[in-house]
Amino acid sequence: MTHPGTLVLILAASVLAPLLVYATGRRIRVPLVVFEIGLGILIGPDVLGWAQPDKVVDTLADLGLSMLIFLAGYEIDFVAVRGDTLRRSVWAWLVSLAVGIGVAFPISGGDVYEAFVIGTALTSTALGTVLPMLRDSGQLRGRFGTVMSSFGAVGEFGPVVAMALLLSGRRPGESAALLAAFGVITAGAVFWALRPRPPWFARLTERTLHTSGQFAVRFVMLLLACMLGLAEVFGLDVLLGAFAAGVLTRLVLHRAAPESSEEVLGKVEAMGFGFLVPLFYVVTGIEFDLHALLHDLGALLLVPVFLLLVVLVRGGPVYLLAPRDLTRPDRAALALFASTCLPLVAAITTIGVDQKVLGSDAAAALVGAAMISVLVLPLLAMRVRSSTGPTAREERDPGTAKDAETW
Repeated sequence: MTHPGTLVLILAASVLAPLLVYATGRRIRVPLVVFEIGLGILIGPDVLGWAQPDKVVDTLADLGLSMLIFLAGYEIDFVAVRGDTLRRSVWAWLVSLAVGIGVAFPISGGDVYEAFVIGTALTSTALGTVLPMLRDSGQLRGRFGTVMSSFGAVGEFGPVVAMALLLSGRRPGESAALLAAFGVITAGAVFWALRPRPPWFARLTERTLHTSGQFAVRFVMLLLACMLGLAEVFGLDVLLGAFAAGVLTRLVLHRAAPESSEEVLGKVEAMGFGFLVPLFYVVTGIEFDLHALLHDLGALLLVPVFLLLVVLVRGGPVYLLAPRDLTRPDRAALALFASTCLPLVAAITTIGVDQKVLGSDAAAALVGAAMISVLVLPLLAMRVRSSTGPTAREERDPGTAKDAETW
């Protein structure tokens, strides 16, 4: 059983983080996740030693990661991102994966599995971190937001599939067969979600929206649990189930209760971003191996190397394969946003360390580079876009530009 003081410290850190964002906002825009992880490192065993991870906290953190990926899946509007944009997104990620594994091979000393872990981590995009930034700054809606959603979705879905295939401990052929079976069942669930829902579903959603019943929220949680359980049964990474659950939830709510879908999502987001997601980030900081990073010069030097590789491996193909209708500054901003990574890097390195195919020093260097990417790259992307003048949406709605300055 967890020590009550540990959970109190974690929740205190999650409350302090937005206060620090507000306090520093006039001088520098620091993403919330950086403070959450930084405070976790501070109270963790390598600095103050106040908080120690245990089974209960780790379970809550796993739920937080699942909720983060679930919300990222919900954000994806596949109707908007399909077609040429989606094809370009897939090709950009495949090129990134090939290049990533190639450059990771000499870093790993020729170890194929370690090279795969490092290379896959270099291809991920922190869509769940980037989309709230774009939404808060008024850049999510419109052409740029749609393209970013497409490239970011593939940047999250691709690594999750790669982990399910090659880091599951099975032979690739067996993993591919199980993944295909999971895909067939998920496709059936999508077909079910697209069917008209009975009228009572919308009525019950509206009637219980402000009561203790909360039918729609409970339904969403059931759907998430079912997809997580399905992924677990097939021996796949649960993040794949969380992402699929987010996609299904969007289809169901927008089809069955379109007038209440945003309010239902707001309640789920309150549960996620108010409790589970920040808990995951703080625990990531607590479990961060700062000692291995600071006491190994080689690992410390790998941090800037990995940061540069993230931009080149992930951002390079995104820039080259971005839709032609985007301006050069928008393509550069897209590449920087797509290179922003952290949640999946933490997940991939954790799996690699657990399976003893990745050293804790390399894992700490990767996570350290990912933390810097979250701190630096979105700010550079925002600056690149703002230097070209207001976005199309800002021109239509001057209030959006004002909101972006506030952010």
